[in-house]
Amino acid sequence: MGVEETIAVGAPHLPQQRSEQLLDAAVRYAEERHWDVFGGTWLKVEEGREYCSCGDLGCPSPGAHPDRPDWATQATGSAVAIRRMWEQQPAASVLLPTGRTFDALDVPETAGCLALARMERMNVQLGPITCTPFRRMLFFVLPGGALKVGDAARKLGWHPTSLDLIARGEGDYVVAPPTRVGTRGSVQWARQPTVANRWLPDADELVSALAYACGRDAADARRR
Repeated sequence: MGVEETIAVGAPHLPQQRSEQLLDAAVRYAEERHWDVFGGTWLKVEEGREYCSCGDLGCPSPGAHPDRPDWATQATGSAVAIRRMWEQQPAASVLLPTGRTFDALDVPETAGCLALARMERMNVQLGPITCTPFRRMLFFVLPGGALKVGDAARKLGWHPTSLDLIARGEGDYVVAPPTRVGTRGSVQWARQPTVANRWLPDADELVSALAYACGRDAADARRR
């Protein structure tokens, strides 16, 4: 499976990432996909050390999380408002709220690759898919899909708590390319948003393959 590279050589204040790319991506998501966007934290460099703008030296997601409690109400699909956000914070991460125009099914990368191969063989309709530096894959589905995952998994014989399958819906968010997360690298598209995948699949169409792959991944981990 090829992963689209979105990393570019950047200015000294933000290695491997240009602020213009972040703004361009944020505007494109709003204008072409009608996704709401919010600018989150960013990476700061001081004396050769990178740290999250939130100031927490132990930040679990440095440079890639909301920086204010009301972030969800500030997320917008207005290109004008988005440009204003990045004028104020040019290096801000690109965050997309879930539960609005899409939900996301978040699985380990190994399980995601296995499920993706299986679904491609079955000609399952797929939406955009991201890969994160934390070795996770997120499959975009229709909004409301996150609420269906638990019941769908049970009907297939899986207990939801036994699967590393996280359903991200209302009140949550995903980090969008080309956001860079600490020293780990950038979020990338495994399947870019295109005209062909504008119509998102329902979560029900993906849960079977994802649950099977997560279950197999967990069993392999126990054997190791």
